[in-house]
Amino acid sequence: MTAVAERRSAKDLDADPVLEVDGLTVDIRTITGTMRAVNDVSFSARRGETLALLGESGCGKSMTATALVGLLEPVADVVAGSAHLADVDLFSVGRAKRREMAGTELAIVFQDALTALNPLYTVGTQLAEPFRIHYNLSAKEAKSKAVELMARVGIPQPETRMNSYPHQFSGGMRQRLLIAMAVALNPSVLIADEPTTALDVTVQAQIMALLRDLRTEYRMAVVLITHDLALVAEEADRVAVMYAGNIIETGPVAEVFANPQHPYTKGLLNSVPVNARRGDELKSIGGTPPDLHAIPDGCVYQARCPLARDVCATTRPALDSVRPNRKAACHFPEEVVNV
Repeated sequence: MTAVAERRSAKDLDADPVLEVDGLTVDIRTITGTMRAVNDVSFSARRGETLALLGESGCGKSMTATALVGLLEPVADVVAGSAHLADVDLFSVGRAKRREMAGTELAIVFQDALTALNPLYTVGTQLAEPFRIHYNLSAKEAKSKAVELMARVGIPQPETRMNSYPHQFSGGMRQRLLIAMAVALNPSVLIADEPTTALDVTVQAQIMALLRDLRTEYRMAVVLITHDLALVAEEADRVAVMYAGNIIETGPVAEVFANPQHPYTKGLLNSVPVNARRGDELKSIGGTPPDLHAIPDGCVYQARCPLARDVCATTRPALDSVRPNRKAACHFPEEVVNV
């Protein structure tokens, strides 16, 4: 049975969202002026569910993630919006509360495990640190917890590998270590920022299977950030499609992929080779995304959209309901089927 056939319905998930992001807006200061990297982004995630943030490079997916975990560069600022987790607005609390919630309520897995892990400390030391900081465990107790974690995520011989350094592990093993650190304190929400980047296909499948198991075991909400359509189809329950810093379509994955209501989503799906033969012309979306320093007044996708009309140049479409549990930011969603 395929993952789509096995996908859980909304009634199988906790109805109330554990994370609610409303109107998140992020500006970046550059030498040529301020640009809006994330604009009025809203979404929610529920326990036991995987929500995918999908879009091409530079659309604002990772910027959204780093804003949520409080790791924005000094030149970037959250200028509007809220993100409620455990009845706390992440953008209104101080550093001390942020540190308290790091790992216990919200955790992140970065795409580059080698740079995310500290090369100067053994992996055992790094895995034990959350337990010592948050649970005030002794060094011996924390080490025991770290060994359990390493075994849980499939690191062989964890008792001896505890004393190894990050560079002594393969890429897939380092990614497992990052996941172990992220879930050590049983967070409510896990953000996975392209967790399978630069890994071969077999290892990718192993990492995603591990995330699936941990999501079920710990009843976490997983926010999966990716540009991989196949990964979203296989792993996610719901999807939010991003373009030029905006969410332009949301809904259950199976429904969005079967019947997209935004021309950009349709373009992404059309670009996937299906039954392609040698010599066939591959489909692509013409043009390029807009310069973030000069986002047009109307629809952000107008320059590349085959449905663009006068209203698209003057009025930005709101992300409104187009079907039950479906939203799209398009003036002509009913015409997307003909694109």
